[in-house]
Amino acid sequence: MWRSWGAVCILRQKRIPGRPIAFGLILAAVALPAMADKRPSKIAAPEPPQETGFLNRKIELHGVAYRFQVYLPEDWRRDDHKLWPVILALHGRGERGTEGMWQTQIGLPQQVRDHPDRWPFVIVMPQCPQLNYWTDPEMMALALAELDRESQEFHGDPTRTYLTGLSLGGYGAWEIARRDPKRWAAIAIAAGGVFWSYEPDRWQQADTLPDEYARALVHTPVWLFHGMEDNVVVPRQDELMFEALKEADGHVRLWMYQGLHHDCWTRAYNEPELPRWLLAHRLSRPPARSATVAANLEPELTPYAERVVIPLHPAPIKMTAAVLDTLVGDYRDQRGGPEVVFFRQGDSLYFKNRQGETDELAAESPAVFFYPFGNPLTRISFEHDAQGHVVAAVFHDDRHDERWEKRGTAPSR
Repeated sequence: MWRSWGAVCILRQKRIPGRPIAFGLILAAVALPAMADKRPSKIAAPEPPQETGFLNRKIELHGVAYRFQVYLPEDWRRDDHKLWPVILALHGRGERGTEGMWQTQIGLPQQVRDHPDRWPFVIVMPQCPQLNYWTDPEMMALALAELDRESQEFHGDPTRTYLTGLSLGGYGAWEIARRDPKRWAAIAIAAGGVFWSYEPDRWQQADTLPDEYARALVHTPVWLFHGMEDNVVVPRQDELMFEALKEADGHVRLWMYQGLHHDCWTRAYNEPELPRWLLAHRLSRPPARSATVAANLEPELTPYAERVVIPLHPAPIKMTAAVLDTLVGDYRDQRGGPEVVFFRQGDSLYFKNRQGETDELAAESPAVFFYPFGNPLTRISFEHDAQGHVVAAVFHDDRHDERWEKRGTAPSR
């Protein structure tokens, strides 16, 4: 490359009368060492980046290949030998398939994407093929084989291994837990039960079947979630399991969501307390292979039974027109652009966004409002200065916050 450049310098000097040819030679002589110094030196190839997040995996069992997913937290490291808590997560009926990824779209995987900071777990996500169920023996074996392999490769902590499932996966979680109860530090199930919809005759055992599961899981903490309007897996399924575990002196929580149908898992896995509750439980030592030894390792759990009804929205409080008028006004984003207008109509507060859409708000407290006809997790909080004047509103949903500064007033309507 540099030789061609030097030759061009020489040829160009030949075309300019009165300039010596040696001038081009001098330029070439100066340029050659300088350019030679800029040639890249041989650098060792960097190590490939360590992958975290959702990873495609594959396993072969009895000659059949199955695709699935595993999630690694961002700060997981292969070389630090730190033991990590592990969750086996079983999906619902609608995520069955063979491509290995549909099960990451809802439930726990969805919340991990929204709130990765809440979930410092290695999460194993098998996929059940179409026409199969998680309660099939071969499907339970598949899920446990994937859990075993990923726990070994990714430093899973055998004293902090957890089980969860939603809907069809809830059926599977109950069955896997019943068959191997001493493996799990805690279990969380959303919209599940032990009366499988594809085997309706199991309801004939309603007086005995819940007790069988309860006896097996009396030493395992269990948290159940269910929508009170669920007509797919009826709430009575979890009511019966709650009563059975309570009667057996087990450790059980049941949260019933008012106004929710079958999909209670979006709300359940979004509960900030859930991952903290899981991590609060661990086995006293790794599960023993010997049933005789394992019998001596059952954790000491205080009997506990909690049944809570979660309203879709809090009960609104009455606000005076004078107080609402202090909130009325034009609010701008942090760049000063128009964002939202709050206005009063009678005894109610409304807001209009920049697209002209209007919604009614209800007061949870004098400074916090919610959408009585919208997302039950969304809140708008009003900030006050030292003199008590409203200076800003903060929009908060389950993913992020937006702060809008008050710039003016809008007339009541």
